[in-house]
Amino acid sequence: MQCEAYEAGLCRSCGWLDRSYDAQLETKQAHAQQLLAPFAPKVWEVPFASAQEGFRNKAKMQALGFAHAPVLGIVNHEGAEVCLCDCPLYSPAMRHALHTIEGWIKTAGITPYRINKQKGELKYVLLTQVRHQEKMMLRLVVRSHSVVARIQEYLPQLLNQLPLIEVASINIQPKHMAILEGEEELFLTPQTQLLEYFDTVPLFIRPKSFFQTNYVVARALYATARAWTHALDIHVAWDLFCGVGGFALHLAREDVAITGIEIEPAAIACAKQSAAMLGLKTLGFSSLDAADFAQSQASRVDLIVVNPPRRGLGSALCARIESLAPTYVLYSSCNADTLAQDLALLSGYSVEKVQLFDMFAHTAHYEVLVLLKCHC
Repeated sequence: MQCEAYEAGLCRSCGWLDRSYDAQLETKQAHAQQLLAPFAPKVWEVPFASAQEGFRNKAKMQALGFAHAPVLGIVNHEGAEVCLCDCPLYSPAMRHALHTIEGWIKTAGITPYRINKQKGELKYVLLTQVRHQEKMMLRLVVRSHSVVARIQEYLPQLLNQLPLIEVASINIQPKHMAILEGEEELFLTPQTQLLEYFDTVPLFIRPKSFFQTNYVVARALYATARAWTHALDIHVAWDLFCGVGGFALHLAREDVAITGIEIEPAAIACAKQSAAMLGLKTLGFSSLDAADFAQSQASRVDLIVVNPPRRGLGSALCARIESLAPTYVLYSSCNADTLAQDLALLSGYSVEKVQLFDMFAHTAHYEVLVLLKCHC
């Protein structure tokens, strides 16, 4: 992938861009194998590779510069403000949209927030695009309500220029620190969510719901989870940290009762809508803390799917899983280091299968899927 900002030394977000992609993938596989070697996986599947450019479906841009000369991008390691509207990680349509939004900010006279002076309004611009009908969702993170009327006044102009924007919202984040979003979300469009399809499975995205940033790799991840669990003798399953329901919806079967648990209510609302759309009667979702849910349950569960944040499951939840002793655990991890820590705690399980999914090309990060089987 050719990147002018990287070659000029302006952006180092893609820290591995100076390596060939084959070398990147080999290094990630070697890292995963080293970490998981103590658990003697029975099968290592071939890593699933990513496209090298245009694969990210979400852009998170800091609003920089001034109202008369806005910049969407980052403050780099040298303190320079760098425009990333032409970042090749995004599709041509997203790059065009980012440039258009940057120009619209100037036309509307919206002042970017300057954290060092604690002045200005616009903090971040978040843009998401789905494959289904190429629709987009735009979120403007601002400091206060004082800029809302101006955004509403000029928004029709932007939507006329970018008709693919189906969902637009303002997030109010009043704290004077580098926190991405606040609690309050104001919708500017009748539509409040985007619809995406992974093969025949519909998934809905709302502003505060987590969604994988690499569509092709995420589709392969979900399809693999379905294939690995399809022939297993399971009747009751949980999907902890389920997000918008990606794993639960792909694993759904008429003979398996699945419960999805996620603390974010917006994500659970999306998951319920997908289940209703598919007419799934054996699938339910609740907005709860995953660890609290697991601690409160006493009935038999055959499969637990976990997709935790980077910090992993932790000792308490691993201990609870051990005591519940489901026959299988399907673990999707975005941090192989904490995955290895958790596997050491799940000592009653053997590692049946492992596969690496390169969700984050040109960086050291990757996703890994692991199927565990209880010794009991």
